[in-house]
Amino acid sequence: MKTNPDVVVIGGGLAGLTTAIHLSKSGLEVTLIEKNEYPKHKVCGEYISNEVLPHLQWLGLEIFDLKPSHISKMEFSTASGKIISGDLPLGGFGISRYVLDNYLSEKAVENGCQIIQDTVTDIQFIDDEFHVFTSDNMKLKSKIVLGAYGKRSNIDLKLNREFIQKNSPWLAVKAHYSGNFSNDLVGLHNFKGGYCGVSKVEDNKINICYLADYETFKQYKNIEEFQSKVVCKNPHLKAIFENCKLLFERPITISQISFEKKEAVENHILMIGDTAGLIHPLCGNGMAMAIHSAKIASELIIEFLDKRINSRKELEEKYSKEWNMNFKNRLSTGRFLSKILRMEKLATFFMQLLAIFPFLLPIIIKKTHGKPIILKAQYVPKHKI
Repeated sequence: MKTNPDVVVIGGGLAGLTTAIHLSKSGLEVTLIEKNEYPKHKVCGEYISNEVLPHLQWLGLEIFDLKPSHISKMEFSTASGKIISGDLPLGGFGISRYVLDNYLSEKAVENGCQIIQDTVTDIQFIDDEFHVFTSDNMKLKSKIVLGAYGKRSNIDLKLNREFIQKNSPWLAVKAHYSGNFSNDLVGLHNFKGGYCGVSKVEDNKINICYLADYETFKQYKNIEEFQSKVVCKNPHLKAIFENCKLLFERPITISQISFEKKEAVENHILMIGDTAGLIHPLCGNGMAMAIHSAKIASELIIEFLDKRINSRKELEEKYSKEWNMNFKNRLSTGRFLSKILRMEKLATFFMQLLAIFPFLLPIIIKKTHGKPIILKAQYVPKHKI
């Protein structure tokens, strides 16, 4: 076991795994620590914008061998059922985290990445070096640590991150279903106190994932009652649930989801994916953002270790600048849209406006989606040549 890798990645979701693949492909020694084993279902919308395809192809990932759905259209509805449809400017694909994360983990290992199933308990930065401690009494030393552990963690508490000090009102619920639903469509449906995304993934399965206000949710005995009495007040969601069969033993959930602003760098740790910022499910593009943030961090780390970036301070400043340039406006748009749709009268006016001026819908979609990733010239660190 390598205890002094070039880079330690904490968390093996999309951001962590694509970073591990990128860095190990570039010749660096990478250790990734993930508390769960693969494959595993995760609460996620499971839609990825095509903006990241150039990067996935450069990484050597044959995503379409996994038989994802191809998505080119969207429909949007208010809680009362008013609906508007449109084309997705770039389109995207649907793939489950169960299949995708497992595939990425295998590719990372093929590249030489060391994946350890363990839980990180502490990270210390001493004399320009990280010391990472785990629950299995393992200690690793590394020049670089990336935080890719997702929406919230005990590490956030250790770092005293501002958002973790606040209670969050959001709960997310996800499951796969069988039934009839368009292969090329992602549905984003509003209900009182929340939003629901519906789209196909591989093997003709339907992923239904919704975000709910916990104060509303806890008034009901269980998920089934909440869905029937709240979620299904939206007639489109009612039709979907009535005509679909649950494939999981029970839906999976995650609580305390925070959309508060986060810092991209904390105690010299570069945060990527949801660890750095979480976009509202309403905008349906968190998976692409995770992959893109991994690319940004990986390229800068390679330059830093090869001394094209002269100091850690410069590395951190460049990463924060790149993060804000690519994602800050998208996250702000997501928060703004969610506020509008939680106010019934304003949401109705918003939908009426879109019905009168349908050309506004693709403009709004573009505000929450990026442009196709442009690949930079890739470098191999000199100390690995």
